[in-house]
Amino acid sequence: MMAEIHQTPTSLCCCRKSLSVSGARCVGESGRSSALPGPGSPRCPLVDVASASNFRCFQLRHFHLDLRLNFAVKEMGGWLVLDLVPTQPGVNTLVLDSHPSLLIHSIDCKVPRAGQEDPVSLTYRVDPFTDYGSSLNISLPTATVKPGHLIQITVRYTTTDGPAIWWLDSELTCGQSRPLLFTQGHSVCNRSFFPCFDTPAVKSTYTATVRVPDGVTVLMSASQSSYSKQDRLFQFSMEFPVPSYLVALVAGELQHVDVGPRSRVWAEPCLLSCALKKLGGSMERWLGVAEQLFGPYLWGRCDIVFLPPSFPIVAMENPCLTFIIASILESSEFLLIDVIHEIAHSWFGNAVTNATWEEMWLSEGLATYAQRRITTEAYGEAFTCLETVVRLDALHRQLRLLGDNNPVSKLRVKFESGVNPSTLMNLFTYEKGFCFVSYLSQLCGDFRRFDCFLRDYISEFKFKSVVAQDLIDFFLTYFPELKDAAVAQREGLEFERWLSDCGPPLCEPDLSAGGALIQPVQDLCDLWRTSNPPDLQMLMTFDLSAWSTFQIVLFLDRMLDNSPLPHDVMVTLSGCYSSLFDGLNAEVQIRWLQMVVRNTFYPDLPQVRAFLHKHTSRMYTVPLYEDLVAGVMKSVAVEIFYQTQRRLHPNLRRTLQQILFQTSTAPTNQNGSVLAVMPPSPSTSPPTSVQPPSPTATATASTTGTTATIALRDVNVSA
Repeated sequence: MMAEIHQTPTSLCCCRKSLSVSGARCVGESGRSSALPGPGSPRCPLVDVASASNFRCFQLRHFHLDLRLNFAVKEMGGWLVLDLVPTQPGVNTLVLDSHPSLLIHSIDCKVPRAGQEDPVSLTYRVDPFTDYGSSLNISLPTATVKPGHLIQITVRYTTTDGPAIWWLDSELTCGQSRPLLFTQGHSVCNRSFFPCFDTPAVKSTYTATVRVPDGVTVLMSASQSSYSKQDRLFQFSMEFPVPSYLVALVAGELQHVDVGPRSRVWAEPCLLSCALKKLGGSMERWLGVAEQLFGPYLWGRCDIVFLPPSFPIVAMENPCLTFIIASILESSEFLLIDVIHEIAHSWFGNAVTNATWEEMWLSEGLATYAQRRITTEAYGEAFTCLETVVRLDALHRQLRLLGDNNPVSKLRVKFESGVNPSTLMNLFTYEKGFCFVSYLSQLCGDFRRFDCFLRDYISEFKFKSVVAQDLIDFFLTYFPELKDAAVAQREGLEFERWLSDCGPPLCEPDLSAGGALIQPVQDLCDLWRTSNPPDLQMLMTFDLSAWSTFQIVLFLDRMLDNSPLPHDVMVTLSGCYSSLFDGLNAEVQIRWLQMVVRNTFYPDLPQVRAFLHKHTSRMYTVPLYEDLVAGVMKSVAVEIFYQTQRRLHPNLRRTLQQILFQTSTAPTNQNGSVLAVMPPSPSTSPPTSVQPPSPTATATASTTGTTATIALRDVNVSA
């Protein structure tokens, strides 16, 4: 997923040693659930502290959603049918993840093929769990619930404004003509969409029926669909097992254009021609390269839907239907990276999934590596090295702010019950994970051998969920010579240190192949740093109008690292580049405007105002507001906010109110695990029951000022 952890979209955690099993969960199973097959020694029972459910007591065969969308009152109602098989004797309670925004009307049970004609009504209660969910406890009829025997549970409910459900008034859409609805399940939001085992450890197939008003088109992350115009009824089927967070829906005024034999682009009518122009025939090309590297594409269709700026992250890898924010259409290079990253998730994250959110690097680190293998094959090694340098620069920038001993810099980020996994999406998940995967590739001595390993890894674990040890065991079994050489215990580069130590990656890949693109950027930075101001004749030897977006971004990021700058340097910078940057895409503009704000350069302040009046996307507004508030321009930020707030999504409005009027921090306990953070006020804090957690949170650092800005600018959460 490309979350907003990197300022531009890159899009937005990890594993730990086993935890004790709480009394609320079932005991007595072997180390792996049915979702965790493969080589390796027995392990302790899988525990997901982010789920209240007793998912290990049941096998989820399939589920069906029957929904009706009511845009007038912003309500989704209907029922859910779960096909469950108990796996243990004596199970008399089914516990599902739910949310206070879900109103449960009734629950009943039926036992197919048991002579039971009528469903049996069940009693239930809803208990508090965390600030991001509840537990739905359903009492089962013990006489008919037996291990290995299928039961069907039907839950009738309605839901309105939970964290997964985003109702957009027409004014907040791109076309501003009709309202739009979308859902965003990553990572633990879909429990407000439907009661479920909201853990990546559980996968199942699903079907859905959705009834909508006239003029509304519905799409879902499903492999098959049909439509009855007479009944305004859309039907969907996902024939491959997926975790709950990958169930997604969008409904509104949407049109499409086919861009390949298995790909189409969906968008509001006003966006469609631009999206088609930017993507062209690239989708099939990228898919073809990915298949050559990692094996067949498993999902059938590979469509994209562009969503309005209110979409809370940059992109989301929903199977068969990637969600991506329309704002990224401004930058062709970032669009390319983000779409390819989501394509890579089709293998790494969707087909093979991290079993808990504490091991999210298994999806994001591998997807980032796969993304860069695709871009290397399609666009050359130099391009990939340049993009990687931009991201690794951001990683080290974040480390300087957080400190090398910050627990969120681990690949295995242990967090306590109550911590929302979404708040732990950070660059380490992506870039430190990428460096570890790159190191494994280097151990093979030939990246083509590692490509073969990844193909077989997908074949071995497809449609399953894994832990880090599954990957490592399979790697060492696949390369017995490396196992014999004890590479996992190589001094200073031990696999356990990679996974469990704080700080920077233990080693980084060789990026010298990008020198022809990277060195001119560094030379220009050096020129600005060593002269005060630099000689204009020397500056004229650097033609930024011929540079790529990533080169300019790297230049501005490194100049931002050196802020504050002398006033006369800012005067010269503005004279040389301001008009150029003003005509480029938003990824360039926001970095230049951050330099303007951080250096209190008032002559270009009107550009900041104009940018914030134009852009209403979280990924572009939040970084600038953070910098305005951190400096001496808070009054300017407040003024712009009040002028633009009616065009901001309520969730973003609350986030900006928090930035402007309060702060919060997330502490850690004495053993370094991340603790739960209660929002200061449900009415203004991002992680409330009515909105997803702010992607600006960095778990142990303040969510205001430079830290959160870095998080937004540099973690492209694709989720």
